[in-house]
Amino acid sequence: MNVPGIDWTRLTGWMSAHVPDVGEPLEISLISGGRSNLTYVLRTGDRRLVLRRPPLGHVLPTAHDMRREWRVISALAATPVPVPEPVAFCGDEDVVGAPFYLMGHVDGAAVRTQQDAAGLSPEQTRRLSERLAEVLAAIHAVDYREVGLGDFGRPEGYMTRQLERWGQQWQRSKTAELPEHDSLAARLRERLPAHSASTLVHGDYRLDNTLARLSPDPDILAVVDWEMSTLGDPLADLGLTLTYWQDPDDEERASVPVAAGVTVAPGFLTAREFAAHYAKVSGTDISDLDFYVAFGTYKLAVIVEGIHARFIQGKTVGEGFEHIGAAVPTLLHRAHRLLDG
Repeated sequence: MNVPGIDWTRLTGWMSAHVPDVGEPLEISLISGGRSNLTYVLRTGDRRLVLRRPPLGHVLPTAHDMRREWRVISALAATPVPVPEPVAFCGDEDVVGAPFYLMGHVDGAAVRTQQDAAGLSPEQTRRLSERLAEVLAAIHAVDYREVGLGDFGRPEGYMTRQLERWGQQWQRSKTAELPEHDSLAARLRERLPAHSASTLVHGDYRLDNTLARLSPDPDILAVVDWEMSTLGDPLADLGLTLTYWQDPDDEERASVPVAAGVTVAPGFLTAREFAAHYAKVSGTDISDLDFYVAFGTYKLAVIVEGIHARFIQGKTVGEGFEHIGAAVPTLLHRAHRLLDG
């Protein structure tokens, strides 16, 4: 069976030896790939599983960490945070060419576009966006020590390390010199908070990194894509979520082809309303939120530049990457304006 990123013979042999109880694998197909980790649905005799592995080519150090994803969904399985069922992890790169893990298939929808939400009423889209904020608050409310994640990160100095990390990622990925990047990094460094809260953070929280039930009563069934999770400042999570958010009158954000568009549908909370609902259910002070949204916008610019670099190398899987590089300067300028405001 010829599927990009999968050696079918080795995979079936590994599953027979390590997870024989899930049934014999019969077929596999790619359901998401190219921009980040590759995700496949795997059918066995009596159930469906999902396999996650890193992208092909140009994998940055510390990025696309399958062991990290596996550990956090295993730790959260018994908490109020909805995650897929953890099934098995494989660290042997000889099986499919990289570490991977298997998790239970969640019968929910990945809501990425307005078309995905086209059948929902404004009341339903509002409830869906409220639940997204409430689940983010639930992630931040987890007692990470109690669930075995006390050593999952170093909360002290988290934002400083984040700025250093994403600056290093930029240097490894950049395809052109952009002075706007250097000046933005300097401004963010000057504004780093002296102290911040410490919680479990997802690191890439947005609507299309969840699986949702859309009707009759919308809900978030599972949070996925935990590769960037760690212990750190919860406002960094909220700021990044709002980086992905698009209000109906925000044409500039519409030009960035990453997780934009669906939230302009009638009924969705605005970015300001989403932040206010999160603050209400979590009890968090969001008075310095503009800094965190600017930081999230900077982080997204670096991520998009990495995708653009993989596209230039011919290492993306899927379509729609040819214009993504143009979004990088747009995001850098947007972050500067947020700091100005």
